[in-house]
Amino acid sequence: MTAIALISFVVAYVLIATERIHKTKAALGGAAIVLAAGVLDSGEAFFSHDTGVDWDVILLLFGMMIIVGVLRQTGVFEYTAIWAAKRAKGSPVRIMILLTLITAVASAFLDNVTTVLLIAPVTLLVCDRLGIRPVPFLIAEVLASNIGGAATLIGDPPNIIVASRSGLTFNDFLVHMAPIVVVELAVFTLILPILFRGSFDSDPARVADVMALNEREAIQDARLLIKCGVVLFAVFTGFIGHSVLHVDPAVVALLGAGVLILISGTESEDYLSGVEWETLLFFAGLFVMVGALVKTGVVKTMAQWATDATDGNALLAVMLILVVSALLSGIIDNIPYVATMSPLVADLTKTIDNPVHADALWWSLTLGADFGGNLTAVGASANVVMLGIAARAGTPVSFWEFTRKGAVVTVITIAVAAPYLWLRYFVFS
Repeated sequence: MTAIALISFVVAYVLIATERIHKTKAALGGAAIVLAAGVLDSGEAFFSHDTGVDWDVILLLFGMMIIVGVLRQTGVFEYTAIWAAKRAKGSPVRIMILLTLITAVASAFLDNVTTVLLIAPVTLLVCDRLGIRPVPFLIAEVLASNIGGAATLIGDPPNIIVASRSGLTFNDFLVHMAPIVVVELAVFTLILPILFRGSFDSDPARVADVMALNEREAIQDARLLIKCGVVLFAVFTGFIGHSVLHVDPAVVALLGAGVLILISGTESEDYLSGVEWETLLFFAGLFVMVGALVKTGVVKTMAQWATDATDGNALLAVMLILVVSALLSGIIDNIPYVATMSPLVADLTKTIDNPVHADALWWSLTLGADFGGNLTAVGASANVVMLGIAARAGTPVSFWEFTRKGAVVTVITIAVAAPYLWLRYFVFS
């Protein structure tokens, strides 16, 4: 049974990493094999907390996707992008900085994939009006989305998985992740003009056209925007008050989605258009495959190897997880990586007596996976989405063009994260 679980997972992983088969098909295929072989039964696959599908993750994403699907109908994202371009006085470098900051902040409160889907088309429009190549702007935005998404529990799918496995709350992420993300964004903003030098030449006549755009015309439904704002405020209040209200974030998201559907009067094809069904199925298949590794003891063995390698040294374990997570998340999608590593880290935390040091392992995994997603064009789902949008717009981004920029940003962000982990959890704890 162990061999079946391990081979199925490795083969699916290789197929996902090489994109020979769509990642959803690979994940579901691997899940089907372990179920058909009897490695897991239906109860273990669908209802067990340790080995089954994590429905909290699936339903949280589902609820937020519906909310964003309704919000998309208002035109608020287009409004924000045009507003930013005008506030930047048509300066390409200032437009890039503003759009990346907007993307980073939005990614923290929605999710980075959704934010890229909404911001990228507007970026293409603005760049077309300015007569400049949009690829540097798209790359900068997706890099910012992966950094900004690290700030909250819902900002990046790996964070949701970590929270589910570790018991960390929405507030925990705000307290521990948001400070370092703010620092990372400040550093990222400073290096943008250098990283993308030569990409900011524009036609003064076209700049005048951009300044003539009326952002208010982008708002398609002001009343719906107000309703969305009220519901989103209530949802985020529920997230923040999770530990006091004792209501899981998944339930909060589903309640918010249900209320918004009722009060908005939006047609089902509109709000369901925001649901990424393939992503949800991918998660489900992945959880089943990882559950098989947990049941057969593969994850426990890996955790023991990690324990032996660090010899009980918590700081060494934290730094090892940070660097390895950044490298592996950049080579393969950070979602399956974190789903695989989470049970391993959970076992590793049991060997560390100091609870602060044990929690540092989780933050190390999260930072490494989120920032490591910037390393290559396939490191994070948002990267893949951006590549698809650029290709459809006739401005394709090559794997190496992205990676040349992403690798620099990853090295810098990990270099900043390492002393943060050391100082906060070992020096001043």
